Amino acid sequence: MIRRIAIEQYRSIRSMVLDLDPLTVVTGPNGSGKTNLYRALRLLAHTADNRAGAALAAEGGLASVLWAGRRSRADPVALKLGFSDDDFSYAVDFGLHANGMGPFLTDPVVKAEAVWAGESLRPATALVRRRGVFAEVRGDDGWEAVAAPLQQNDSILAQLADPRLSPEIVLLREQIRAWRFHETFRTDPDAPSRRPHAGTFSPVLADDGGNLPSVLATIRHQGLGHELDAAIDEAFPGSRLEVGTEPGRFTAGLVQGALERPLLAHELSDGTLRYLLLAAALLSPRPPRLLVLNEPEAALHVDLVPALASLIRRAGERTQVLVITHSADLARRLGEHGRRVELSGVGDTAIEGLLPLEHPPWTWPQR
Repeated sequence: MIRRIAIEQYRSIRSMVLDLDPLTVVTGPNGSGKTNLYRALRLLAHTADNRAGAALAAEGGLASVLWAGRRSRADPVALKLGFSDDDFSYAVDFGLHANGMGPFLTDPVVKAEAVWAGESLRPATALVRRRGVFAEVRGDDGWEAVAAPLQQNDSILAQLADPRLSPEIVLLREQIRAWRFHETFRTDPDAPSRRPHAGTFSPVLADDGGNLPSVLATIRHQGLGHELDAAIDEAFPGSRLEVGTEPGRFTAGLVQGALERPLLAHELSDGTLRYLLLAAALLSPRPPRLLVLNEPEAALHVDLVPALASLIRRAGERTQVLVITHSADLARRLGEHGRRVELSGVGDTAIEGLLPLEHPPWTWPQR
């Protein structure tokens, strides 16, 4: 389980160290940094698939995402992200090129990285350490230098994932790749979830929701049909979900009220379809190591919040869940079963009720 996340100099987050429980809900007013927390975690996850640089570029480059508050000219340009886990923990420090790189001068480069055992980075727990293009791996006889210089733009998770060189990096990379993020699901008339889809065994909902019928069929096949039916009944009392499994083509529909046939995905309201997508994501027969939801209540009627809270709580029994929400009702319901965190501050995100000296301890790798 992830015990702690740390973020420094990302948009409105000047410095944050946040402890996580198996179920954590984060809330706060507009502009307090909830979306920035979500984006920072997605960026951290991209270090495992070598897409962090592209993700930063898509956000406007390093200069656009750095905390925009007053800094001393002597302060280095640094965006830092990290987390601590029960097994292996990781931190990365992005900066700018020290020397001219022509048109690529503003591209982010990795200045420092570290992998360590347990929660705290100390000399005794460090397993891999990097400064610039040079890295060392702890072996049986002490530190061993990595022979070839590293690419400045790529993380060690991408470059040193060799089980012979460092099995810890391989395990850590796969752990991060097992994180799953859900922010928005398209429900417009052309949304993939409204179209027919080939029927295949699908334990994980696709990012675009296009395999919704297959996921619902898989949930039933894997013995979770009772949970799915309970989620539908709580949200839409008296309704029944029907999943057709004709060879090669699956369909999903909802029988409601006096209707004599199910309404298929292309006929459902936006809110109803979004709830079905959330149910498919949260009841996945292959739960992720970490599930992060950003504003799952968006586009749902307030009457569906209790059912959504029940879905999230059930998901929290199988995996670690972090929910970022605007809904005070959802935050209250989930906070009764896990950790509730209130963010505050405009332009300088803070954890409400936490004094500066009360922040959880965190050590960044040295450049």
